[in-house]
Amino acid sequence: MNAFRNIAFVAARGDAAEVARDRLVARYGDVAPEQADVVVALGGDGFMLQTLHQHMSTHVPIYGMNQGTVGFLMNEYSEDDLPARLASAIATVVHPLRMRATAADGSTHEALAINEVALLRQTRQTAKLRIAIDGKVRVEELVCDGALVATPAGSTAYNLSAHGPVLPLDAGVLALTPISAFRPRRWRGALLSRRAVVKIDVLENAKRPVSATADFNEVRDVIAVEIREAPDISLKLLFDAGHGLEERILNEQFLS
Repeated sequence: MNAFRNIAFVAARGDAAEVARDRLVARYGDVAPEQADVVVALGGDGFMLQTLHQHMSTHVPIYGMNQGTVGFLMNEYSEDDLPARLASAIATVVHPLRMRATAADGSTHEALAINEVALLRQTRQTAKLRIAIDGKVRVEELVCDGALVATPAGSTAYNLSAHGPVLPLDAGVLALTPISAFRPRRWRGALLSRRAVVKIDVLENAKRPVSATADFNEVRDVIAVEIREAPDISLKLLFDAGHGLEERILNEQFLS
């Protein structure tokens, strides 16, 4: 239990999360995040992603408690025995994706994504994309609403809604998933090595503009996007024993 003596509590905006933070601080104390052994995030999955991004360079483990809606990345909220729960929590390490996007004006933009990098059409016109893997073109022209590359941790989010596969954390793969593909009609995506470099070029970009989003960082009017895993960045999430992220991802594959 001494490993997590210094706890920083952070909360999403909203009465429930902020009240929960006040109660936990009164009971267990509070330190600034930069002085913490662990950060306890109170909110939903969106707030957990925000917290992970904010503390990406600190290597401090993050333990979430659900005060939001979905809570897939969160533990059950309880004010009791928090030090014991933290001490027995199981750590899951995830690596984000690194996006490098080139816009139509020639500017380049880099961002990290814990869930996915998604390209989406900006207008009523469908997007036309060319997809290359490790320098070899695999799809000459994908006519679609967009496409995404998802991590295992993010495979149950937007990727699953786009009918992409659920990925076990230790599978060592990424999901490349089309979004509402019109041509080729029967292409459902691909499983790629986590070491793969994905290059997506936007065809007819002036007529069919496309945006690229790494989690919640958006770049408009892109002409090319390169996506690869960032193995040099490790994020540590803590989950209660028996309710880890691996178990939740496995359960998602058996839900109707």
